[in-house]
Amino acid sequence: MEERLTLFSFTGKWRILHLTWFGFFMSFVVWLSLGPLMPFIQEALSLTEQQAKVLLILNVAMTIPARIVVGILVDKFGPKIMLSLILVTGGLTSIVFAWMQSYELLALMRFLSGFVGAGFVVGTRMISEWFPAKQTGIAQGIYGGWGNFGSAGAALTLPFIASNFAGLDGWRYAITTASILAILYGVYYYFNVSNTPKGSTYFKPKKTGAMEVSGFKDLVVYVIMNIPLYLALALLTWKLSPAGMSMISSSMASVIYAVLCAIFVAQTTKIWLVNANFVNNPLPKPQQYKFKQVAILDWAYFVTFGTELAVVSTLAMFYVDWFALPKITAALLAGVYPFINLFARPGGGWLSDKFGRKLTLIVVFSGIVLSFLCLGYVDKNWSVGFVVGLTIIGGIFSKAGSGAVFAMVPLIQRRLTGQIAGMVGAFGNVGAVIFLTANSLLDYGQFFTFIGLASAVVLLIIVLFLEEPKGHMMEVLEDGTVQIIKVGCQ
Repeated sequence: MEERLTLFSFTGKWRILHLTWFGFFMSFVVWLSLGPLMPFIQEALSLTEQQAKVLLILNVAMTIPARIVVGILVDKFGPKIMLSLILVTGGLTSIVFAWMQSYELLALMRFLSGFVGAGFVVGTRMISEWFPAKQTGIAQGIYGGWGNFGSAGAALTLPFIASNFAGLDGWRYAITTASILAILYGVYYYFNVSNTPKGSTYFKPKKTGAMEVSGFKDLVVYVIMNIPLYLALALLTWKLSPAGMSMISSSMASVIYAVLCAIFVAQTTKIWLVNANFVNNPLPKPQQYKFKQVAILDWAYFVTFGTELAVVSTLAMFYVDWFALPKITAALLAGVYPFINLFARPGGGWLSDKFGRKLTLIVVFSGIVLSFLCLGYVDKNWSVGFVVGLTIIGGIFSKAGSGAVFAMVPLIQRRLTGQIAGMVGAFGNVGAVIFLTANSLLDYGQFFTFIGLASAVVLLIIVLFLEEPKGHMMEVLEDGTVQIIKVGCQ
């Protein structure tokens, strides 16, 4: 007998879902407050358009390594402590950012504040522990969609604080208020959740520091898939160097490039050390998984969440620049885009549970391609209502795509869910860095076209190579007991 969805219950696993999505919501209010407040910050500090755009890129850059690291830590220590720590430390860092006076310090603190965006990874593991495979799509969709609504929460509330308190310093009070609330909720969360249902086992990786893979071919793909993470950070360094914004010197840029190379070599070495034994002595077949599944979901989330971050970060400025709208009006219209997370991302998860993971991804990616290619023809003479409608359509498909991606993530390998979610989530931020950098170099029409073309490439990869999760995965307890976990939805 199929268990009913009791979405508005506040007991058992539903209570954990609601407490966790709201923690994610608060992390996004803090993290993505920058987009809707950017017109206020730009006016208060007399920032150039390029300086404002660099801040938006910095805002998503730190989240790339942070999601990888947090994915490792959550698999090791559990989501309860990790989400609480992220909310408390992220809130404190954001408060410091709000009161910086120079652009250089503002940029540095915004870069450091970006790690609060890694809170998403933590909840993915928490929800996978509490919900079965047949409900994981809708549960992850609700978690991701309602949590992502934090960006809309920021857009719909913080501009009013910024415009009505303390004059030009209103944006500082807006960010500080949101950050204090996040800190308080982080403390509350710690004392009101548990990592697993009573009597359940929290599976941990056999080794930490890198993801376990099932063979040499997967090991090679794993190493290759780490390269875009470093290239995104190198791209950001270039943007800040004399070749771009001249915020750092050529020698400093060279040092950063060298450090990124050294870290990549160190990480590759760690990947080998963790997996050398598995390559020579493969795990039993039921414990293996195909890393290509992770790689495809990486690129899928590169498009879906990368698009969401890039568009939500730039929409307010787009409406002001192209249609000369008042800042408050632009912020409210921009807030409509993340608002649809409330139903679109859960919808993508529900469709995945109902009709299959691969088919849902194919449908939503087709919609992303068509809607953003249409937006590529946007002209300043178009009606604002029509353009807003097109962005909403594109947003529905991209957010449903994010829901479909994370409907599949927990079904690859349970003990590695945090690390897989961390890597997939990091690729979402890589997408944001790439798309926001493109936005700083292209006009808005070209920017939307670029998103559409990138989506078309990933759609082709999904059609050709992604496999529908089927059957079961096997996990071994510390005492040697074998536990079978259903993966298929039927």
